[in-house]
Amino acid sequence: MPNELKETFDRAPAPAALAAKVRTLAPSMTRSMQRVAEAVANDPAGCAALTVTGLAELTGTSEATVVRTARLLGYPGYRDLRLALAGLAAQQQSGRAPAITTDIAVDDPIADVVAKLAYDEQQTLADTAAGLDTVQLGAAVTAAAGARRIDVYGVGASGLVAQDLVQKLLRIGLIAHAHSDPHLAVTNAVQLRAGDVAIAITHSGSTGDVIEPLRVAFEHGATTVAITGRPDGAVTQYADHILTTSTARESELRPAAMSSRTSQLLVVDCLFVGVAQRTYETAAPALAASYEALAHRHRR
Repeated sequence: MPNELKETFDRAPAPAALAAKVRTLAPSMTRSMQRVAEAVANDPAGCAALTVTGLAELTGTSEATVVRTARLLGYPGYRDLRLALAGLAAQQQSGRAPAITTDIAVDDPIADVVAKLAYDEQQTLADTAAGLDTVQLGAAVTAAAGARRIDVYGVGASGLVAQDLVQKLLRIGLIAHAHSDPHLAVTNAVQLRAGDVAIAITHSGSTGDVIEPLRVAFEHGATTVAITGRPDGAVTQYADHILTTSTARESELRPAAMSSRTSQLLVVDCLFVGVAQRTYETAAPALAASYEALAHRHRR
């Protein structure tokens, strides 16, 4: 592999990460940019063989749209994206099982429902893992591991994820609170300061009840983290660190809250394990003590 191609490939996302980024950013793209992004994700080998003019003609767009899409996907220009696609195409394996592309129908047998949900859940987790910025994750872990106090904000399905993270942090001896009531979230955020951490969980990135307490925490000097499916969402303007989640196709019987929760749980699990590793000397005894305290409730 030529050095130029190898260098571009090394800094390019894996095929799954590129597809995940397309799915994540597609809602905020123009329709013409969506066509370019979808073509690149669905057929990297074919697009790698096309000039910028050829891809523009294939997608019914303009050369300028192709270049803007390449930059939005994280490449300096189309030339860099094309070189990366050539390397990525060479990595693709043949003979993979065909993807399940149909949505759940009202009259689907339960066995089909299980298969489709399992496929979507697996794809969502794979996309989230592939697209997760480990540098940002590491910085969030460092901040949380040394925090005096951790506040987590989320409403609806994201509120359940917030509670899940806080329960884990409490088990290893950290001071953590989950807030789904927007008034309490803000009044608690006022008490935060440098050395504290505030985490906002919102798939849309635009949930006002989550953004407001994060803004207050940010303005009071706390380290702030956003876990969101929209890296360009409003919540990120108050986030020191951004952890991006992926989501499966939304349909009538599978709302975004279902698939977004799956990816959010993966991210908070990664965050928790990272913190537990950093604080192992205190976390391990605290976890053992919590097990012991509850053990009698699980014995006959």
